[in-house]
Amino acid sequence: MKPAAHSDLPPERAQKAAQVQAMFGAIARRYDLLNGLLSAGFDRRWRAQATRAAFRGLPQGVPLRVLDVATGTADLALALKRARPQAEVVGVDFAEPMLAIGRRKARARGLSVRLELGDGLALPYGDAQFDVVTIAYGLRNFADIDRGLREFLRVLRPGGRLVVLEFPPPPKGLFGRAFRFYFLRVLPRLGGLVSGRGSAYRYLPASVLAFPDPQALAARIAAAGFVGVRFRLQTLGVSALHTAFKPPLPAPSGDAVQAPHAATDPKETP
Repeated sequence: MKPAAHSDLPPERAQKAAQVQAMFGAIARRYDLLNGLLSAGFDRRWRAQATRAAFRGLPQGVPLRVLDVATGTADLALALKRARPQAEVVGVDFAEPMLAIGRRKARARGLSVRLELGDGLALPYGDAQFDVVTIAYGLRNFADIDRGLREFLRVLRPGGRLVVLEFPPPPKGLFGRAFRFYFLRVLPRLGGLVSGRGSAYRYLPASVLAFPDPQALAARIAAAGFVGVRFRLQTLGVSALHTAFKPPLPAPSGDAVQAPHAATDPKETP
């Protein structure tokens, strides 16, 4: 079963969506191994930071609803559930082979998360259903980034929090040049050798180089309707963590009313 294609997408974007869906299904079996190998294990640290950002300032014991979009093999969804066992955590992805691996991992770890087939450009959930929406290294794969951001806004409750982990284009300077060499020359060969899918690991650096830099992404998150947009760079700029909020409902007097579980995030770096 596959999510329905978006007939309203331009043909080139619809083609990209289909290609990305097929690609992630094909590399699912070696995906986790390569994530750790190609990031030198830093991916676990980045997800841990995203998990802390997702729940920072939110009181313990509150029955939160959390949605992890483009969940893949569910690493972030499982980290979120482990951090807040009382939260309802839902992961959604359009590659069923990735979800199947995520479900096996959840059973093995004794963690109850719902992993469902769905497309980030047309999330299968009603308006204002979640307190937190997260996405880790999936936004750059969207055929329409801005449409995806608007979907995140739609399913969040007023005052709800968005957390985005993504690879920005390699930073400038000596480290950036060294990382760019690794990213463009070493990573595709190593990824292709281990996965048997060289095209997938040529796609990865190409998608990162084409992605907005952190400041530009922050502007697009704000343009989608979010407020309080902040970001911090991780590991010398290899990864970036953005946070933002859906605007709270206005009170009759004109004063803003914060959603029951929302909290500002003063520790994030603008």
